[in-house]
Amino acid sequence: RPPCAMDWQVLTRELSLYLENQVRVGFFGSGVGLSLVLGFGVAYACYYLNSIAKKPQLVASNDRFCRFLEEYCPVVTETYYPTIWCWEGRVQTLLRPFITSRPQVQYRNELIKTADGGQISLDWFDNNDSSYYPDASTRPTVLLLPGLTGTSKESYILHMIHQSETLGYRCVVFNNRGIAGEELLTPRTYCAANTEDLEAVIHHVHSLHPSAPFMAAGVSMGGMLLLNYLGKTGRDTPLMAAAIFSAGWNVFESVESLEKPLNWLLFNYYLTTCLQSSISRHRQMLEKLFDMDLVMKARTVREFDKQFTSVMFGYRSIDDYYEDASPCRKLKSVGIPVLCLNSVDDVFSPAHAIPVETAKQNANVALVLTSCGGHIGFLEGIWPRKCTYMDRVFKQFVQAVFEHGNKIFSM
Repeated sequence: RPPCAMDWQVLTRELSLYLENQVRVGFFGSGVGLSLVLGFGVAYACYYLNSIAKKPQLVASNDRFCRFLEEYCPVVTETYYPTIWCWEGRVQTLLRPFITSRPQVQYRNELIKTADGGQISLDWFDNNDSSYYPDASTRPTVLLLPGLTGTSKESYILHMIHQSETLGYRCVVFNNRGIAGEELLTPRTYCAANTEDLEAVIHHVHSLHPSAPFMAAGVSMGGMLLLNYLGKTGRDTPLMAAAIFSAGWNVFESVESLEKPLNWLLFNYYLTTCLQSSISRHRQMLEKLFDMDLVMKARTVREFDKQFTSVMFGYRSIDDYYEDASPCRKLKSVGIPVLCLNSVDDVFSPAHAIPVETAKQNANVALVLTSCGGHIGFLEGIWPRKCTYMDRVFKQFVQAVFEHGNKIFSM
């Protein structure tokens, strides 16, 4: 029997009695009108509790990892209650940037040089006032990777830093080349498949604080890049663990989903213009290698990648690039504990493309799949301004790794 079946029967019986005894004088000014509104509300509440609010699916082959999550990251086993008035995936995706707050964060910027003569902008939140970890040399450090055109100013990054601040941790945000206000020194930006810049950043951060516990969290394309790095390095990384949010697992499936008419209108065209805007400031540098007029005519992410990204990184075709950029191909090689959160209604990462069977073959991987949440949405509560389900997963998992990680590192 559905969890609210008994309540539904009681409520409908009471409503029927109430309706029979009302005087019919108008609609909203009458008992009948009030009863209809109340009846609709009860029906919607029952639908929400039966069909929308659900426990996430936890996919993990390692019993020890599962028990670790159940004990120290219980949010992944609890019912997720999406915001009752905007639970649909597209709506969650669209509204999160406007609804969620933007915590104030004071960054310290650092520009580091790369082997090819370029530069990378890092934004540090040192958390020097940390009472839990006053010694900076051993203060746990979280490396944060934003999405495709995102920077350290994104609301979801600011929320992760706010959560880390309360726990006493240090954060550093890896801004991809050329998008955080710094100049391009070479005609090269970034992509989901090439991990050279990420490797340089991880080595740099670890060399500065070699005694500090160190993990990373990636969102959307940042999660894809992090997964591709982990698939390449296996256990040979200074990272203890990683958290991945709303990653696109199979790029072919992602771009196909985004090219459906409604998704193109809501997301694809806007994302393409964001990509074009991110490189237009560097046009003089990039014109050395690209027909920028052609690049700026792209109307889909696929067209942009065909004319720009795949060419920049030397792929023979866009299909070769998309195959190399898809983390599902490298998941089996991940060698450290990784928690991956996806919503099955995310149009950026369709449910059928989530590599559930591959995840079951790697003891280091746990997938958390919610029925709602969209892409980097995961809104919850009546007015979801301060904290999302994704924020709570991040906070609990990061704290679990830094404070109880020895219980999973012997896996």
